[in-house]
Amino acid sequence: MNQALISFRRIDHVSWTVAELEPVIDFYRRVFGVTLLYAMGPLDAADIPRDARGRDWTEAHLGIPDARLRLAMLQFPDGFRLELFEYGRPQGGGSAPPPGNHVGGHHLGIEVDDLEASASVLLANGCTVMERIALDEGPTAGSAFRYFRDPWGNIFELCQHGAGAA
Repeated sequence: MNQALISFRRIDHVSWTVAELEPVIDFYRRVFGVTLLYAMGPLDAADIPRDARGRDWTEAHLGIPDARLRLAMLQFPDGFRLELFEYGRPQGGGSAPPPGNHVGGHHLGIEVDDLEASASVLLANGCTVMERIALDEGPTAGSAFRYFRDPWGNIFELCQHGAGAA
């Protein structure tokens, strides 16, 4: 194992920005069985005193000036935590996440027992499911994968690992 320069324990959570919290939370509860650990906000930079350098709270703490936000922390059945942010004054390129081939693009891989049954559930719940990936050789031989987008465009990957696959 490589020696870390910081006292790393584990990944605490991943955070995504969504257009609206409630429908995403409801969908993830129904489809993935997540638990809502907590919700906060709205927090508005205009309502919080500026720091000694004149920055508003969201600029000083999040690097995002003049923000109004709400957030929610979700926990998946295996303990993985996903934090969702909703910005009342969003900035930037639009309401959909960037494609996977753009800098900042990302996806969340979810291991499942039955790839095709899971894909069917996702299709029935408004997701766009891509074609199956399965390789006969290499480190993932015997495994199968399917990428999908939830109804808000967030990219996930279903993973069903074969015996001995990395």
